[in-house]
Amino acid sequence: MVLSDVVDRAIAPALAILPTQMDTPEARVMLLSIGLQESRFTARQQIGGPARGFWQCEQGTAKTRGGVWGFYLHPASRYWLSVLCAARGVAFDPVAIYAALDKDDVLAAGVARLGLFTDPKALPAVGDVSGSWALYLRVWRPGKPKPDSWPALHAQAAAAIGALTH
Repeated sequence: MVLSDVVDRAIAPALAILPTQMDTPEARVMLLSIGLQESRFTARQQIGGPARGFWQCEQGTAKTRGGVWGFYLHPASRYWLSVLCAARGVAFDPVAIYAALDKDDVLAAGVARLGLFTDPKALPAVGDVSGSWALYLRVWRPGKPKPDSWPALHAQAAAAIGALTH
């Protein structure tokens, strides 16, 4: 999928549901970078794994506080996740949210943005490759991280967002 289509069809509509402060170039670059890293915006279901949506979010559990469960339980994201679910017609329940991630790109983008919102640090500046990689590792906790591919993917995301804002 073309990155401008991802922004127009998933990211921008998701951000329109969430508080305006969550819609920043830094957030958009992170969302594109993570989507590129996780799925290249080609797979809504992880090949050989449980993750769903372009951002490859797992369901997690209440005990591990990972994945959808983590965002559902986190005080920073819980309310906004309920707003997102109401807007998308999805039950405010981790199992229902997880089940919808591969069918609703707007929901998946919103969940990914709320995942970033759970991190206590500010979003890294556009172009801060090491800071954005560190944020990705903290929030996504990827099982098989690919640090060598991140700089090029992040640059691609930053260029796409820069082209869309100019």
